[in-house]
Amino acid sequence: MARIFAVANQKGGVGKTTTTVNLAAALAAHEQRVLLVDLDPQGNATMGSGVDKRAVEATVYHVLLGLKPLKDARVRSEHGGYDVLAANRDLAGAEVELVGLDNREKRLKDEMATVDADYDFILIDCPPSLSMLTLNGLCGAHGVIIPMQCEYYALEGLSDLVNTIKQVHAKLNRDLKIIGLLRVMFDPRSTLSQQVSDQLEAHFGDKVFKAVIPRNVRLAEAPSHGLPGVVFDKAAKGSQAYLAFATEMIERIKSI
Repeated sequence: MARIFAVANQKGGVGKTTTTVNLAAALAAHEQRVLLVDLDPQGNATMGSGVDKRAVEATVYHVLLGLKPLKDARVRSEHGGYDVLAANRDLAGAEVELVGLDNREKRLKDEMATVDADYDFILIDCPPSLSMLTLNGLCGAHGVIIPMQCEYYALEGLSDLVNTIKQVHAKLNRDLKIIGLLRVMFDPRSTLSQQVSDQLEAHFGDKVFKAVIPRNVRLAEAPSHGLPGVVFDKAAKGSQAYLAFATEMIERIKSI
């Protein structure tokens, strides 16, 4: 059975897509079977996986609206070693079109159930807002991975996200829980980064992943080559951190 995790944070620019793509590639490097679901109309996780969002015949849009089954819409990230359910601009229209459909919050969940046996992990890259798309991601997931920068405003946004997760847990998905917080774009030279990191550990304890993702130029360069960072430059500090994170994830789900 696949373990399904939504990578979510209502704040933009915190490394959700970078985390989803590199975790998918790192898990694949650990010989795990992985599906990446891109729920963001920008399609950055699709492009970062080396899949041309303009050329794909079917996307998550077609799956959510019942126009194509997930098993026929997924494509392969050849360099990443995992499957992708792609997204592009079409997905922006799904918000409006989903409103009038039955079971609108759980359409992705129902489709993922049809390919459950094919994967060890399904990772969902959620958009930076609480939308119908994000709700589909949260309703279909077993848990949430929260990437966050160690800065003051990130702490404010975190409380909003935790409340959202509690509401979805209470009303729509009793299985949903916070799997862990991942510190990303971390600058060890910054006193503020260290202070916020300490606060997170004090408040959330073992919910904070031991792996820490540093600021890294090679990770930032990788998407322009259509490659996950862990494939583009495996020796880079950021890539090594994501490989360590994947190892930690594999261990952590054994106790869930």
